[in-house]
Amino acid sequence: MTTVTDGQPNAEDGPVGCGTPTALVRPPGATGVTGAPEPGAPESGGPALDDPVPRGGPPHPGRLRSTVPADPSWASAVRRLVTEHLTGLRLPADQCDSAVLATDELFANAVRHASTDPRDTVTLTVEWSARGLRVTLADRSPALPRLRTADPGAESGRGLSIVAALADDWGTAPPEPGRPGKRVWFTLRRRGGTS
Repeated sequence: MTTVTDGQPNAEDGPVGCGTPTALVRPPGATGVTGAPEPGAPESGGPALDDPVPRGGPPHPGRLRSTVPADPSWASAVRRLVTEHLTGLRLPADQCDSAVLATDELFANAVRHASTDPRDTVTLTVEWSARGLRVTLADRSPALPRLRTADPGAESGRGLSIVAALADDWGTAPPEPGRPGKRVWFTLRRRGGTS
């Protein structure tokens, strides 16, 4: 279960390690975050999972879905939410760190390149199966991300390169039926730990 607290500053350097669960911290004055797993059909696009969430059944313990504002002040909250969920799954520490960092990069890309309205949101879905971990971020923009080579002196432009280096696979998928935008996902194959 995720705890949401108000009034905490959201400054943090880099991803949170997966050794200790932490609370989801809401930026000052922010409202509306969903962090509870939801039942429903598995996401489409990208590799299929072996144990999808059954329709009408209880939430799958390895699935988390959360919608947060497409605002950079939410980056720390997203990292904490993913860290807390992955800690419960007992992923190996290096895979957990890779997943948190790759998620952080995809969230930053969605905020920077896909958010045009202050009311925009990003939906995060984390799925754990017999095959491994799949993280998907959905936003309202149909513009697909592009892998590019950043100038050595540039302060940005390496997000997808980082995701590609950390993940076993990554890609894009159309939005869920009836929704605008796109989904960007990455996977990490299961290679230790327990579910």
